Order: sequence, then structure tokens, then C-alpha cells
Amino acid sequence: MEYDKGLVPCPICSKEFTKSSIETHASKCLFFNESTSSNSSQKFSQSPTVNKKSKQTFFQGSQKASSSSTNKNHNFINNDVINKPGVSQTIKLADNNQKNIQKNTVPLAERMRPNTLENYVGQVHALGKESMLLQLFMKYEIPNIIIWGPPGCGKTSLANVIANICKQCPSGKLRYVKLSAAMCGVAEVKESANIAANDLKFGRKTVIFMDEIHRFNKAQQDIFLPHIEAGTITLVGATTENPSFSLNSALLSRCRVIVLEKLTTNNLKNILTRAVASLNGIINNGLNTKDIKLDNDNLPKFIIDERTIDFLAETCDGDARIALGGLELTVQSKTPHEDELSCQEASSITLEDVKDNLKKTHMLYDRNGEQHYDIISAFHKSIRASEENAALYWLARMMAGGEDPVYIARRMVRMASEDIGLEDPKALSIAVQTMQACKMIGMPDCDVNLSQCATYLARAPKSRLMEDSLRAAQRLVAEHKGPQPSVPLHLRNAPTKLMSDLGYGKGYNMKHHSVSQLTYLPEGLEHVSFF
Repeated sequence: MEYDKGLVPCPICSKEFTKSSIETHASKCLFFNESTSSNSSQKFSQSPTVNKKSKQTFFQGSQKASSSSTNKNHNFINNDVINKPGVSQTIKLADNNQKNIQKNTVPLAERMRPNTLENYVGQVHALGKESMLLQLFMKYEIPNIIIWGPPGCGKTSLANVIANICKQCPSGKLRYVKLSAAMCGVAEVKESANIAANDLKFGRKTVIFMDEIHRFNKAQQDIFLPHIEAGTITLVGATTENPSFSLNSALLSRCRVIVLEKLTTNNLKNILTRAVASLNGIINNGLNTKDIKLDNDNLPKFIIDERTIDFLAETCDGDARIALGGLELTVQSKTPHEDELSCQEASSITLEDVKDNLKKTHMLYDRNGEQHYDIISAFHKSIRASEENAALYWLARMMAGGEDPVYIARRMVRMASEDIGLEDPKALSIAVQTMQACKMIGMPDCDVNLSQCATYLARAPKSRLMEDSLRAAQRLVAEHKGPQPSVPLHLRNAPTKLMSDLGYGKGYNMKHHSVSQLTYLPEGLEHVSFF
């Protein structure tokens, strides 16, 4: 087949275009051709008027026709078009553009997620050289585990590593399924378990990763139990909540809990350094940006100060996602678009730029979760130990996390009697007045009231007399065998004549017990002392 000089045929519609316009037309033609074919196939599949025979005949005929036309087009493209200048580049350009669009829409934290144990950063206590988990992973064995840790510590990244281990299994007998309790329900778990049961007949095991597993209530969590017991599936769950409270005890007994900790500052620096390299940037280790000279082929997109990396690592509270998000936001705001990149000089990112974008440092504090109970416990024990500096520190942590000031004051009312008691009776009055002040003026004005009360309670003399004596009395009542003893007759009230005739209140007087010689405890307990 011959073509006019200077014209190139389109590989989709066979029309001829000039070399300068063929790339633009081919991209548009490919887009419209795909959208039209998908719409027509959707209409055909939803047509209610076609009977089975006619539908089958039409389908077979259209399939033959399409296959023959496809073969012709395929031969036409291979023989006459694919070697034409600009056409093959157009097809490759379309594929590359699609990949670039997908890559640019994925957040930096997701792009930096590791695939191998070598690239996994932190959690040496759980994945160290001698750890049980590492030894199992090296043998391509995945146990039933619950991964528990704060946000951004590497729970999902560890699951990503497990997914890669399943793919690289030499025998090919491991299948990985990723689910999220925030997006699926029991029906999806049942479907995955049924498929896993079929695969198991051919010797293929299934690993199900359930992200945010604490979002399933304890009744829904029972769906995993029979499949784990039968060995149909291997469960890998991830949660930010304490498994002791949020997960079914029966499920916990079948899984090993792996506790991940906050990432250290050095771990976060390592992650941020890799992220800078992936974004085509370099870190300035105290050098002047003018002293960094590279040729145009190796020109970085940006140069960032080392102290900026330190700031991001130190202010994200061990959360790698926060650190990477802050870096990505700063790079996007300070660097030009790829089409506008200058060949002369790279953009410079300083500590002031990051502080402008991140006005507030990240503080991990969940008012309804683990942090809520842990920090209030530390606050209470610091006051009990008369450590006023620690008490103010934990108080500041709670206020920074947005804790309810009335809740803090209410706990200090309890401390005033539990840990101080009669050693300083004014402590209770001060605590109650502080609680009233918090209700009246609220935050942020009541912060000084809270600090004053916390400091007073920490400095006050301590006595556990009230707490210990009350607990001793409660134990005596709880551990008493048989029916509780009756109230002595002389201590009973006698509002009627019948009760007076029965001896209620007989012999009672209001003198001190050492003078009246009356007993005020039931028979048999006269000599008990709780102090």
C-alpha cells in the first residue's frame, strides 16, 4: 500500500495525517475508540430483548468478525505503520502519560512504602535478626498475627512486605488478599474465605490482610474464627486500638499480637532522605547552594537544608506519614511544574518554608483511645509521687491534645481524697473549685487554674489513709461468709410503738463511744479496725 508523500496513516482509523499532527490525532482517536467500544459492549450486555440463541449467534459472529478485523488491522499496523516515524512513539507516549498521571496522583507516603524487609525502616524489636517473625518470613511462612501500633509506624508497610513475600514464594502456593474494615463487611470476608477454601484443595494457602480490623465489632470478628481454626486462611490484622479492648478474646487467642512502636527520629530521617532522592532532590549538608554545581543532565529538582529534614523528623511525633506529607506539600509549593523547570538553578527549600506550610506540629492524642488513659494515668501517678514537674508536663500534653478540662479537674477531685485526704483537707476544696472554674470559663482561660491545682496537689502532704481504710471495709463486706450481720437493736430507729416494744433504739445515747460503752459494729465485729 502506498501513501502520499509526507503523510502517515493513523493505526486506529487508517486516515492519513501529516507527521506533525499524527501524534495528536492518534491520542484522541485511541481515547474515543476505547470509550465507544466500552459503551457498546455495556449496552449489548444489558439488552433484555435478545434471546439466548440469537445472542449466542450474534456474539459468535461478532467475535469472528472482530477477530478477523483485528488480525487485519494488526497485520496492517505491523507491516505498514509501526515502523513509520512518530507512530510508535505516539503509542509509547500514551502509555507513559497514563503511568505518569497515576504516579502523580499517588501520595508520597504511598509511593515510599517498602516492598522488602531490606527497605523496611525501624521496629528492630519485632523484625530484628533473631526475631521470630523474621525467621518465619525467611521461610515464606506467614503466621496469624495482629499488628498493633500508632498511626504512621509501619503497620500497612509491613503488610505490604508480607504481600511481596507471598508473590515471591518459590512454590507459588501463597495468595494475598487485601481488605479494609472501613470499606468492606462480613460478606466480602465470606467470599474471600470461600475462594480460599477452593484454593486450599490445590495446596494454595491464602493470607488475608484486614486493615483497621478494630472497626469490625466483636460479633463481626467471629467470622474469622472457624476459618482460622480450620487453616483455611491466615489472618494478618492491623489496628491502632488496643487489641485487649477492641478485639474479640477468642480471636486474640488464635493470633500473635505484634506491637509496633513510634518511629525514632533517626528512622524518620532515613525515610525522609530516601523520599528526597525519589523526588529528584538533594540535601544540603551545610554547603552554599551556589557551590553545588551539576550538569544539566543531573540537575536536581530542589535542594533542601539538612536542618529542615531534622525539623520534619522531630515534629511529626513518630508518624512517617505526617513527615512525608509535610515534605511533599513543601516541595509542591516551592518547586515549579516539570514543564517550567529551569536548566540553570534548582529550587531551594529552607526551614522557614516548612514552618510556613506546617503551622502546627503533629501531636498524637486520641481522647477516646489508648493515649487518653495512658497520659491521665501518668498525670495521676506524678501527683501521687509529688513530682510537680512531671505533673505539669503531662497536663500540658493533655491540653495540647484537646482533652476536656472538666475531665482533668474531675480526676484531680478524686486525687484530693485518694492521695491526700486528711493530711490536707483544703486540697479537696481547691480541686472542686478548680472544676467549677473550668465549667465557667472553659479553655484556654482555665489552663492556669488546672496548673495551679495540679501543683498544689503535687506539693501537698500525701496520705493513703482514706483510700486504704475504705478498701479494707469493702473487702470485709465482700468476703463475709453467710448472711450479713444484723444492725444492733440500740442503733435502729423506732418510729412506731411496735418497734419501740421490740427494743428498737433501747439504751441508745449520744455520748462518745468510749464513755457510752455502746458498740457500733455488728456482733462479732466489735474489735475490727480499718486504720
